[in-house]
Amino acid sequence: MSRKIIAILRGIKPNEVLEVAHTIVNAGITQIEVPMNSPSVFDSIKLLHNEFDGYIQIGAGTVTNIEQVEILSDIGVDFIVSPNFDSKVIEATKKADMLSYPGVITPTECFSALNCGADGLKFFPASLLGEANLIALKAVLPANVPLYMVGGVGPENFSSWFSAGATGFGIGSGIYKAGDSSEIVANKAKSIVLSYDEAQNDQ
Repeated sequence: MSRKIIAILRGIKPNEVLEVAHTIVNAGITQIEVPMNSPSVFDSIKLLHNEFDGYIQIGAGTVTNIEQVEILSDIGVDFIVSPNFDSKVIEATKKADMLSYPGVITPTECFSALNCGADGLKFFPASLLGEANLIALKAVLPANVPLYMVGGVGPENFSSWFSAGATGFGIGSGIYKAGDSSEIVANKAKSIVLSYDEAQNDQ
């Protein structure tokens, strides 16, 4: 099963990133994102890329300018996630042949992002959007666009988001909080995967 779950490792340090990442991968998650506002972030992303290249997708989050995109392109990450819609970031990401997932909420942002070449949309914070509004947006968005929910999503509402049309989820503190041991992460990741699978099977 190809699970559309992005594990967001905000605050992770280079000396712990590989152990935590292996724990997440072993639980059945194949997309990992390290946000830019993490310590020594490029070092962590390089370690992940060298360890998992070709095996899982490694991305960077909270990317807000083209300078970051250029550095990440040199490292060779698979995808770029932003908290906002910025046409320059999307265009630079696509020029570098990486997947682009900008943060959006409104119909205008959605269509502007897609017109700039975005590969999918990150609804952030998803709790502000709500399932009813996603249903309304789905009626007008292109049918094949991946829609990721981030912020306020988890096992308690995976099912309702799937029913509303969500493709997948970005999970931050639900999988990793800065300082979490690999054992804690393992338990959280297994719980997330189990809940995701159950919710998907219910659809």
